[in-house]
Amino acid sequence: MTDRAKPSLRPGDPRFSSGPCKKHPGFSLADLSDAPLGRSHRAAVGKAKLKEAIDRTAALLGVPDGHRVGIVPASDTGAYEMAMWSMLGARPVTMLAWESFGSGWISDAKRLGLDAEIRTADYGHLPPLDVDWSADVCFTWNGTTSGVAVPNGDWIADDREGLSLCDATSAAFAMDLPWDKLDVTTFSWQKVLGGEGAHGVIVLSPRAVERLETYDPPRPLPKIFRLTKNGTLIDGIFEGATINTPSMLCVEDYLRALDWAEEQTLVGLIARASKSAQAVWDFCDRHDWIANLAADPATRSTTSVCLRLVGAPDGTAKRIAERLAAEGVAFDVASYRDAPEGLRIWCGATVEPDDVAALMPWVEWAYMTETANAPEVPA
Repeated sequence: MTDRAKPSLRPGDPRFSSGPCKKHPGFSLADLSDAPLGRSHRAAVGKAKLKEAIDRTAALLGVPDGHRVGIVPASDTGAYEMAMWSMLGARPVTMLAWESFGSGWISDAKRLGLDAEIRTADYGHLPPLDVDWSADVCFTWNGTTSGVAVPNGDWIADDREGLSLCDATSAAFAMDLPWDKLDVTTFSWQKVLGGEGAHGVIVLSPRAVERLETYDPPRPLPKIFRLTKNGTLIDGIFEGATINTPSMLCVEDYLRALDWAEEQTLVGLIARASKSAQAVWDFCDRHDWIANLAADPATRSTTSVCLRLVGAPDGTAKRIAERLAAEGVAFDVASYRDAPEGLRIWCGATVEPDDVAALMPWVEWAYMTETANAPEVPA
């Protein structure tokens, strides 16, 4: 057994999970004492809390007037499924996927019997984005399990006839989203702002609302997916009357996360994530045994930073993640189960950039320890 000296500086917080993510700095359970527990979410106090969350979300993200923001059940997954079931089928659809969650939307498109063109890419790459915008287009802004994001929205046509449906769950609040390019946007607050799970957010452009009110999908819709009634948008969803019973404790937690986020401003939140990601990228540039999974630097995620080990034996990354957890310096940094073996370091806005910088020498220590102790492979 070869013992290597451990780094002297430890991250102040070892939570680098890609979801549920680290709570915002200064979080305290005592701050949730104003949650209207034991009250109906349809009572005035509950609706007011939900409406506050909706309005403050729109303001912080810079969502344009005329767009509708709603809180819906089942996290980002529920929000995106709601959009697919309610809107798709009016036109052909192009499905873009380069990681597991986008692949999940493709599976759903097939089950819905949609006329779909499917474009996929291996982990680390984007598929071609030169799509026909007479069709609807479904995509993730940031591939949480691959660490590959679209570089911008320039590829989305301004004069598109179809709708753009964007899963932005690990991008909202940490990346610049061009709202004029996005007709349906979904995310969950458990990601970049570290809120508690099970609640999703859906943002609809006027074009998306028009689709909902003029298209009757040829399929029965589960109650929690219904956004219209008698051909008209259910306004209550966007005014604090959610479809299913929400957790008012989770809503209160999100409001407190918004308190912190508003102090940072959206520009500041984006800058925090970028600074953390840059610390990882700089580390990779200095070492030839670790690299970003994203093949093109322009597509690197600044939140779910996914890494691959160069030439390491199978299982090395998993053992590194286990060693870091055992030392209490990093939890949940192994790659997603469907992704290539490697590491995934969450760099969303609630993570302190200094903690990411402090983590990277520990990654090197764990790698050197594992490879020094690895048994030799017979020739």
